Amino acid sequence: MVTSSHGSSADEPDAAPLRQVLDSAEIGRALTRITHEILERNHGAGEVVLVGIPTRGVHLARRIADRMSQVESRPVHAGALDITMYRDDLRLKPARALEHTDIPDDVDGKVVVLVDDVLFSGRTIRAALDALGDLGRPRAVQLAVLIDRGHRELPIRADFVGKNLPTALTEKVRVRLRETDEVEDSVAIAGGAS
Repeated sequence: MVTSSHGSSADEPDAAPLRQVLDSAEIGRALTRITHEILERNHGAGEVVLVGIPTRGVHLARRIADRMSQVESRPVHAGALDITMYRDDLRLKPARALEHTDIPDDVDGKVVVLVDDVLFSGRTIRAALDALGDLGRPRAVQLAVLIDRGHRELPIRADFVGKNLPTALTEKVRVRLRETDEVEDSVAIAGGAS
């Protein structure tokens, strides 16, 4: 079972009913908008390196790369960044498997766009920044997330957001993607006060 500190695990059983907030088409539109915002802000994809945070962030980064490839009429690739050993909760949670780091390009002097599914406390992104620092020195780091649910514990904000989704701390955000969950894409909220 995969669990997550930001409450986006789709594998965790939950007795609370789910309230869907995004369907597959809405997720697609959000990713298309994020793609165009990244391209506009960076004057194209020439100096951009897309890096997803496992698990669902990697798939979202690949989808954004595919959309960029269509707009730019040239291949754009996305990589993955293993943050396991950089997490600040390693001693608090059971051992977890190492992920795979695969960066498609040298990050030195480039604009790295980190991609994740849900932004919550900011601790996952802090770990990603630490891991990225061991790979090189980007000119800038930007953050793209499908969902920003608030409740930051660190001074981190996303540059590109698919949907701002204010939530209660007792709620969990469930992101499901066809690549990992073998179901239709969706975002739902579970839990909270009835």
